[in-house]
Amino acid sequence: MPARILIVDDEQSMCDLLEADLGCRGLDTTCFTSAELAFAAVQQQPFDVVLTDLKMPGVDGIQLCERIVANRPDIPVVVMTAFGSLETAVQAIRAGAYDFITKPVEMDMLALTLQRAVDHRALQEKVKLLSEAVERTQRFDQILGASPPMQKLFDQLARIADSETSVLITGESGTGKEMVARAIHNKSRRAAAPFVAVNCAALPETLIESELFGHAQGAFTDARADRKGLFLQAEGGTLFLDEIGDLPLPMQAKLLRALEERRLRPVGGDCELPFDVRLITATNRDLDTAVEEQRFREDLFFRVNVIQIELPPLRARGTDILLLAQHFIELFTARSGKQVGGMSESVAEKLLAYSWPGNVRELRNAIEHAVALARYDQLAVEDLPEKIRDYSGRCVVLAGDNPTELVPMEEVERRYILHVLDAVGGNKTLAARTLGLDRKTLYRKLSQYGVDPP
Repeated sequence: MPARILIVDDEQSMCDLLEADLGCRGLDTTCFTSAELAFAAVQQQPFDVVLTDLKMPGVDGIQLCERIVANRPDIPVVVMTAFGSLETAVQAIRAGAYDFITKPVEMDMLALTLQRAVDHRALQEKVKLLSEAVERTQRFDQILGASPPMQKLFDQLARIADSETSVLITGESGTGKEMVARAIHNKSRRAAAPFVAVNCAALPETLIESELFGHAQGAFTDARADRKGLFLQAEGGTLFLDEIGDLPLPMQAKLLRALEERRLRPVGGDCELPFDVRLITATNRDLDTAVEEQRFREDLFFRVNVIQIELPPLRARGTDILLLAQHFIELFTARSGKQVGGMSESVAEKLLAYSWPGNVRELRNAIEHAVALARYDQLAVEDLPEKIRDYSGRCVVLAGDNPTELVPMEEVERRYILHVLDAVGGNKTLAARTLGLDRKTLYRKLSQYGVDPP
């Protein structure tokens, strides 16, 4: 739908000239030679931008601008001023004009200015919708989100939170898997009992069994006393095993036995001890492939994957990016004592354009960085990290194409899969064959990237 431009100039010849040129550029124009009639039209009809002359009999351009700003602040006003009249141009900006252009009008420059104004209004509308979304945002515990993928997630979490079923949370790094696990615990009947989290990938292989099951005094050199493992520390509550895909195979077998019998034996212990915990696990790995390649036990996979929760990547969450950014601005301004109330429209554009390979974790880091550097009451583009400021999503950068860009392996994989899919014209069967994947695995990855399989 073409942008609707309201032209106001007391000279009919100027109106005709502007209408003819802008019409050829695909804009829908309406012209008035009276500011009073133009203002009445603004109140009754949908316009995207008002382009008005400054010097007019009766109500002039400044007064018209003031009225529009007071009554329809969503419509940007561009004022035409005489060449060299900088003082009147400043007056117009102070009256609330979006921009000004000097006469005689250079039509290419005018078209560019009007397009910027149209884009400005579109972004304002998006921010308005976001503000409304904030008011009606659904939460699940401390998790924020108004996008359809998050509403679907919240519904799923609400249905499984109070059950005793084992849950496997999947998703890219930085999507908030531990926060989701904690939210499930907080909404469950076990909420008053401990929530204990451990990253399996961070544990030395020689200490994993002792960390999970505990040990008896004298079990090994530094075991000077009995120690409860994480299973018993979480007694009555929830144990969250993050990156379960990194568990060594021998430990997988011991974990499976404990889960099946609901009993464990501390390292060096003489007897088995019962435990009562709900298990929630998480991974950013493809456990189906790991099972096929015998790097993860199939029987353990079935035990922990009773219900699978797949977290959407941040790039698939639309304007949730701005919702979360505002939340982090408030968080970090409160900590720093700075008076930063929000972000500029240019910052919002940059945040929405970026691909966020590090997901929510990367967004949080970027906003903390920006708040630390902020000099004004709104975040400016120069406050953002350089890779976000300079990001361009117009081309697909694959590994090796740009040696200065460092991205996670998951992002390289995502870009390459989408590149192959585009190269074969969207044929997913051919794409799977080219990539050396089975169709089920390809569909699951596309779903993670926010691309719906057929």
